[in-house]
Amino acid sequence: MPLPPLVKQLAEKKLTAYCQGKIPSHLQNEIRLNFKFRGNTVTLLESRPAFDMPDTWVDIPVAQFRYDPDAKLWSLFWADRNSRWHPDMEIDPVKDFDRLLQEVERDPTGIYWG
Repeated sequence: MPLPPLVKQLAEKKLTAYCQGKIPSHLQNEIRLNFKFRGNTVTLLESRPAFDMPDTWVDIPVAQFRYDPDAKLWSLFWADRNSRWHPDMEIDPVKDFDRLLQEVERDPTGIYWG
C-alpha cells in the first residue's frame, strides 16, 4: 500500500533536509545520502563509489522507516550485514517522523552509523 500523499510529502521534505545537511559539500564526491520510497516504507541509503569501480556508486542501507496507515504511526528498522531488516527495539512507533530521524542521528547502539 503506498503512503498517503501528504504523509509521503512530509517525509520526503524532512529526509531531503536531513540528507543535505548530513554530508559536507566538500565530501559529496566521496559519500552521499539519499532515500527511496517503496509502498509504505522509505529507506535511507548511504552511497559510496565502488572500491574497484570508482565511477559506480553502491547503496548501503542505513535505516528504514515504515508507516502503518491504520495506526498512523512510523516505525524504525535497522539492516543487518545481510541487508535483512529488524525493528529498532529502543524506540516505539511514533506519529512524529522527526523523532525517528533524531534516533538515527543519535544512534545510541551504533546500528546505523557504526
